Amino acid sequence: MAEHLTYRPVYKALHRPLTICGVDRRLFFLALLLGAATFNLFYSFLAGVLMFAGLYGFALWAKSRDPEMLRILLASARNRDRYDPGKHARVDLEVRPC
Repeated sequence: MAEHLTYRPVYKALHRPLTICGVDRRLFFLALLLGAATFNLFYSFLAGVLMFAGLYGFALWAKSRDPEMLRILLASARNRDRYDPGKHARVDLEVRPC
Protein backbone atom coordinates (compact mmCIF):
# COMPACT_ATOMS: atom_id res chain seq x y z
CA MET A 1 0.00 0.00 0.00
CA ALA A 2 1.63 3.22 -1.11
CA GLU A 3 0.74 6.19 1.00
CA HIS A 4 0.68 9.48 -0.82
CA LEU A 5 1.54 12.53 1.19
CA THR A 6 -0.77 15.45 0.71
CA TYR A 7 0.68 18.90 1.21
CA ARG A 8 -1.64 21.72 2.15
CA PRO A 9 -0.51 25.34 2.31
CA VAL A 10 -0.59 26.92 5.75
CA TYR A 11 -0.67 30.68 5.99
CA LYS A 12 1.07 32.34 8.92
CA ALA A 13 -1.43 35.18 9.03
CA LEU A 14 -4.24 32.80 10.01
CA HIS A 15 -2.45 31.68 13.17
CA ARG A 16 -0.90 34.96 14.23
CA PRO A 17 -2.63 36.79 17.09
CA LEU A 18 -4.33 40.07 16.23
CA THR A 19 -2.12 42.67 17.84
CA ILE A 20 -1.47 46.39 17.52
CA CYS A 21 1.97 47.57 18.66
CA GLY A 22 2.57 44.19 20.33
CA VAL A 23 -0.62 44.23 22.41
CA ASP A 24 -3.93 42.46 21.88
CA ARG A 25 -6.11 44.81 19.84
CA ARG A 26 -8.94 44.84 22.38
CA LEU A 27 -6.60 45.90 25.18
CA PHE A 28 -5.00 48.52 22.92
CA PHE A 29 -8.35 50.08 22.04
CA LEU A 30 -9.44 49.92 25.69
CA ALA A 31 -6.30 51.82 26.71
CA LEU A 32 -6.85 54.31 23.89
CA LEU A 33 -10.51 54.83 24.84
CA LEU A 34 -9.74 55.31 28.53
CA GLY A 35 -6.94 57.72 27.66
CA ALA A 36 -9.36 59.76 25.54
CA ALA A 37 -12.00 59.66 28.30
CA THR A 38 -9.44 60.87 30.83
CA PHE A 39 -8.47 63.69 28.48
CA ASN A 40 -12.13 64.71 28.12
CA LEU A 41 -12.81 64.44 31.85
CA PHE A 42 -9.83 66.43 33.12
CA TYR A 43 -9.18 68.63 30.04
CA SER A 44 -5.55 67.63 30.33
CA PHE A 45 -3.59 66.12 27.47
CA LEU A 46 -0.91 64.96 29.90
CA ALA A 47 -3.46 63.05 32.00
CA GLY A 48 -4.81 61.31 28.88
CA VAL A 49 -1.34 60.35 27.69
CA LEU A 50 -0.35 59.09 31.15
CA MET A 51 -3.53 57.00 31.41
CA PHE A 52 -2.94 55.52 27.95
CA ALA A 53 0.75 54.86 28.70
CA GLY A 54 -0.06 53.17 32.00
CA LEU A 55 -2.73 50.92 30.52
CA TYR A 56 -0.59 50.17 27.48
CA GLY A 57 2.31 49.23 29.78
CA PHE A 58 -0.01 46.96 31.76
CA ALA A 59 -1.21 45.34 28.51
CA LEU A 60 2.39 44.74 27.42
CA TRP A 61 3.17 43.18 30.80
CA ALA A 62 0.05 40.99 30.62
CA LYS A 63 0.93 39.82 27.11
CA SER A 64 4.48 38.94 28.08
CA ARG A 65 3.27 37.18 31.24
CA ASP A 66 0.45 35.15 29.67
CA PRO A 67 -0.77 35.77 26.08
CA GLU A 68 -4.15 34.18 26.84
CA MET A 69 -4.86 36.24 29.97
CA LEU A 70 -7.61 38.32 28.34
CA ARG A 71 -9.39 35.24 27.02
CA ILE A 72 -9.32 33.62 30.47
CA LEU A 73 -10.53 36.82 32.12
CA LEU A 74 -13.46 37.13 29.72
CA ALA A 75 -14.34 33.44 30.14
CA SER A 76 -14.29 33.79 33.92
CA ALA A 77 -16.68 36.75 33.70
CA ARG A 78 -19.12 34.71 31.62
CA ASN A 79 -18.94 31.53 33.73
CA ARG A 80 -18.72 32.85 37.29
CA ASP A 81 -19.94 29.62 38.90
CA ARG A 82 -17.16 27.65 37.27
CA TYR A 83 -14.29 30.00 38.14
CA ASP A 84 -15.35 31.28 41.56
CA PRO A 85 -14.61 28.73 44.31
CA GLY A 86 -17.04 30.45 46.67
CA LYS A 87 -19.98 29.73 44.38
CA HIS A 88 -19.57 25.98 43.92
CA ALA A 89 -22.23 23.70 45.34
CA ARG A 90 -21.24 22.17 48.64
CA VAL A 91 -20.14 18.54 48.53
CA ASP A 92 -20.13 16.51 51.73
CA LEU A 93 -17.47 13.82 52.02
CA GLU A 94 -17.31 10.96 54.43
CA VAL A 95 -13.92 9.58 55.39
CA ARG A 96 -13.89 5.93 56.45
CA PRO A 97 -10.88 4.07 57.80
CA CYS A 98 -9.72 1.10 55.74
